[in-house]
Amino acid sequence: MFGFREIEVAGLKSLAAGQEILLIDVRTEAEVARGMIDGARHLPLHLLPIKADELDPDVPIVFYCQSGARSAQACMYLAGRGFGNTYNLRGGILAWVRSGQTLQAVA
Repeated sequence: MFGFREIEVAGLKSLAAGQEILLIDVRTEAEVARGMIDGARHLPLHLLPIKADELDPDVPIVFYCQSGARSAQACMYLAGRGFGNTYNLRGGILAWVRSGQTLQAVA
């Protein structure tokens, strides 16, 4: 067990509808410029170690990246720091778009 859970697009939508969550995009600036999931906060993966203390461990945190690999690393990192309520969006933003969901333009 990695200490985090994988979540599908439909599961993310259900989770977000039922409670407050923190949705974090760990992609690069260039990737984010192509669009983000509405309501997400941008926190590049390389900055997570210095920003982790700003995250609330009591709120479910869902990480995503392009395909799900870097966001899984983010989940493992926080799990190692005692965060017990982290999720990795399986398939990343690619799965989000493939399921027919839209992206928010980034100014």
